[in-house]
Order: sequence, then C-alpha cells, then structure tokens
Amino acid sequence: MKHRTKRVIPGFGVSIGVTVTILSLIVLIPLASLVVYTSTLSFSEFFETITRKRVLYSFWVSIFTSFVATVVNAIMGVVIAWVLVRYEFPGKKIVDGIIELPFALPTAVAGISLTSLTTDQGIIGKFFALFGVKVAYTKLGIIFALIFVGIPFVVRNVQPVLEKFESSYEEAAEVMGASRRRIFWQVIFPEIRPALFTGAGLAFGRCIGEYGSVIFIAGNMPFKTEITPLIIMSELQAFEYSKATSIALVMLIFSFVVLFALNLLQAHNNKILAGGR
Repeated sequence: MKHRTKRVIPGFGVSIGVTVTILSLIVLIPLASLVVYTSTLSFSEFFETITRKRVLYSFWVSIFTSFVATVVNAIMGVVIAWVLVRYEFPGKKIVDGIIELPFALPTAVAGISLTSLTTDQGIIGKFFALFGVKVAYTKLGIIFALIFVGIPFVVRNVQPVLEKFESSYEEAAEVMGASRRRIFWQVIFPEIRPALFTGAGLAFGRCIGEYGSVIFIAGNMPFKTEITPLIIMSELQAFEYSKATSIALVMLIFSFVVLFALNLLQAHNNKILAGGR
C-alpha cells in the first residue's frame, strides 16, 4: 500500500486554479489589454507612432539612463551588501533599514525631495555646481533618481548570498597564497554573480518604467530629458489610448527580452557552478 504524503495545502487542482486566476487578473489580463488596444491601429499607424522622432528619443533617454543607473547600482549594491554583511559598526541596523526606504517612500515624494536637493540651490546641486556640473533637469538627474529607486533590488539579492557564504573557502584560498583581489574574483564573485544578475535585472526593469521619482527631476524637455513614461502619459491625457499602448508595448517587449536574457545567463552560470562542484 502506497504511503500518501500529506500536503500542507491540500488539493493541487484548487491551488493551481487560484494561482492561475491571480496571475491572470494581476499580470496576464492587464498585459493582454496592451495588445488589444494596440491592435486597433494598422501596422503602418503602429510603426508611425513608435518611430516618431520624439518617441524614439524618449526610448533612448529611458534606456540609456536606466542602463547607466543599473551599472552603478550593480557596483554599489555589492559594496553596500558587503559592508552590511562583513562589518560591524554603530547604526548598522538603521543603515540596513534605510536600504528599503525607496520601496516604502511614495515615488512622487522621492522625486520632489531629489529635485530640491539637486537644483542649483540644493545641497547636492550646489556642490556639483562648483565644478560646473548641473544635476537637476539633465540626464544626470534622471540617473540619480533611478539609482535611488533601483539600489535596494541589488543589495537585497546579494546580501543573503554573502551571509550564507562559507568563509572557509576564502581562508583556504588565502592559505594557498591567493591575493585578496584574486580571492574576490575567483572565489566570492562566482557565488554572488547569479544573485547580482537577478538584482540588476529587477533594478533595470524598475528603472525603465519609473515615472513618479523621475518626472520632477527630469525637466521633461523634448529631445533632451523627456522619458518614455511621460510620452505615454501625454497620449493618455489626450485620449489617444491606442498610441499610448503602442509605445508601452514596445517598452514591455524590450524589458521582457532583457529579463529573459538575464534569466538565461543566470541559468547558464548556475550550470557552470553546479558542474564545478
């Protein structure tokens, strides 16, 4: 007689049904609506909408600033996670809690705060003005805001991996005469790399569609600092729903491709790590 394993949540049919229903209501149906509204346009109208010079430049601004912010977040996120895991210092718990502040803070509040800090009269803006660098109402300001909203994704993905990492591997490499730099790149980094890619991918996805924290600091100057979410909002306010969804669909496809590529890369890295062990 076969022994049946008791499940904590009984009923696979009910569980999978609830899962599919929730995913459909929250994810699939809203995304499908983009395709439905966009389908009201002919292919020529769709192509004309997404290839307008103003729209193309907004794509460039959003993608470029998101990419730069993600690179900065990837580097600084590892540094912050390393400090939080490897060192003890006064106020460590406070610093650890502040990392998640961008998750809780309303994006509009963050945008207003960052703008006031980075204008020529703000604390940060005054400092950079001494070197002739303008932060607010430039691409640098957009990057600054995107770093703010994206940094928690990297830190919170890398931090648990560093906490579980066995220090004995470092000690063994050090006994064998490896330098600190070599220990990091050949012993530690391969372990945190999958988590780093995941955090960077999530940060990029958040940055590419960020609106509230960027809208104030960007200045929204066409062909200079106008981001794609603002173009979408402008089309919605003009009741051009099909045009708005067309632009949004392009950004959705781009984000999906990037995240899919990162997942493939992460799966490849995991296979390499598993083979090495």
